[in-house]
This record gives sequence, C-alpha cells and structure tokens, in this order.
Amino acid sequence: MSDFTTVDLLRHGEPEGGQKFRGALDDPLSSLGWKQLRISVGDYRDWQVIVSSPLIRCAAFAKELAERLDRPLEIVPNFRELNFGAWEGRTSAEIYAADPLAVAQFWRDPVMYPITGGEPVSDFDQRVGAAWNALLERYRGQQVLLVAHGGTIRMVLRQVLDLPLRNLWRFEVPYAALSRVRRYNDPDADPQLVFLNGRPA
Repeated sequence: MSDFTTVDLLRHGEPEGGQKFRGALDDPLSSLGWKQLRISVGDYRDWQVIVSSPLIRCAAFAKELAERLDRPLEIVPNFRELNFGAWEGRTSAEIYAADPLAVAQFWRDPVMYPITGGEPVSDFDQRVGAAWNALLERYRGQQVLLVAHGGTIRMVLRQVLDLPLRNLWRFEVPYAALSRVRRYNDPDADPQLVFLNGRPA
C-alpha cells in the first residue's frame, strides 16, 4: 500500500444536446464527448480502481475504461450531479432571459438563493462529502479515478480547499477535464490539490 491516496477527478465529456443545466437528466455522451474523454485519459494505466456517478454520461465511459484496463468499477449514487429543479434541461441563455436576477444570485451565493424545486446546495455538499470520505477510506493507499460531474467535482475541491460553500462556482471544470487530489495516510493529514484541469503523468 502506498503512503498516500491519489484520486483523479474526471468530468464527463459533452452530452448529447450540448450545454444546458442537466443534473437529474440522464443524457448520453455525444460522439464528441466520447472523443474528449478518450483523449483526456490517453494510455494512462496507473489507476487501480474506477469509481463513477450512476448517470450514463459518466458511467458508460467508466465501464468502457474499466473493461479496457481490467480494473474494478464501483458506481456510487451520491456522486451524481446537483438536481437543478426548475432549470433542468434549459440553457443558461434561456434562464437568464426569463429571470436574470435569479441567475446572478445563484452564481453569487447558491446557498442563500437556491433554484426553485432544486436540491439545496447544503444537501449536495453533505451527500458528496459523505461519498468522498467513504472513497478515501475504502481505497486508502491506492490510485483511484472518479468519473463525475462539474458540480460534483467542484464540491469535492471545495471541501479539499476548505472554501466557503457560497464559492462553489468560482473555478472552471470543463468537459473531460482531469484534476488530482492526494492525501497522505495520516489521520491528521489534509488532502492536497496536485493539479486542476490537467493531464495524468
């Protein structure tokens, strides 16, 4: 077992239907989305286990990669995306045209200004945090790939960096972007962000 646990966080590629709010919506990857992910991963083989959100835009690629690398695959429901409620399936432009104030308030402080019918961001924080802590314990000393969503990855990184919850949206996580977190196997050690939106090496 290694002296530290390494988790690579991979956002899914472009889904069919392009850019829009899709938390609960289960759209598959577009052909471009598959290409983006395959390029991002390349020939890297050091992951010992692959973990994924259950939504098909993550799980389909995770399954393909696990089979190609002959690695175990775990599907974790709590790594699914934030449910965007009344904004589900709509583009940012559509929502902004209808209610620009609501959009601005949500990006500035999603805790104080939740989406109508959506999942409270504090609940999202708790479920992702529970899944993240369980992953770190279960795969202690291993190298793991987590295939997930932009919001989910931001929430993990928010917790790693100890950012205020209202600052959740203050960094980009593009399609097929890969980030790395490392934690030494010391109960008092804090996890560290090794790189953001890079490539494995």
